[in-house]
Amino acid sequence: MTPELLNFALAAFVTFFVLIDAVGVAPVFASLTAPGGSAYARRMAIRAVLVAAIIITGFAFGGAWLLNALHISIDAFRAAGGILLFLIALDMVFEKRTERREHRAETHKAEHEKLEDISVFPVGIPMLAGPGSIATAMLYMQNAESMAAKGVVIGAILANLLLCLAIFLVAAPLMKLMGESIAGAITRIFGVILSALSVQLLIDGIKGAFGLA
Repeated sequence: MTPELLNFALAAFVTFFVLIDAVGVAPVFASLTAPGGSAYARRMAIRAVLVAAIIITGFAFGGAWLLNALHISIDAFRAAGGILLFLIALDMVFEKRTERREHRAETHKAEHEKLEDISVFPVGIPMLAGPGSIATAMLYMQNAESMAAKGVVIGAILANLLLCLAIFLVAAPLMKLMGESIAGAITRIFGVILSALSVQLLIDGIKGAFGLA
């Protein structure tokens, strides 16, 4: 693997790690699956990760066709993606994202007292395969200049989802070990990193659109 490809792989992995935010989703997942026991939690974790993988990789491969059909340039998509990711980063820094997840989890539990399949909603969508991860998958595949680079993007997505699955499987004891304060601090740090990445995407999109690159 060349140094350029290695840097691209590292950037893709870190970006999806921040966006999928397995550490941030884990407390909500543990809360949703607590009434069903370990077997239920394990089943929901596997299904949720599979659903997210299908959706994100599907958009990664079909994103180019969608952009062409809508007559949207990659630079416009890059700039829009930067703005979207920046808004997500602000939510992470100020913990609005966590609050919405917890509210969504409480609402779901209140409406569905019986044990139901939560793998598609709300865990698979939008907690894992949210607008940020979907848009970024499309963007990275557009920026990939070779089949090796495209394979790196898919590998980064799948690696993060496998990591998410591992965290989900140990979510309950992990949350007791970490505590809410540590989890919140990690989410804020990821938010700062994501904000820097989003600003860079916005700058690149503006440069490309106006021929400043």
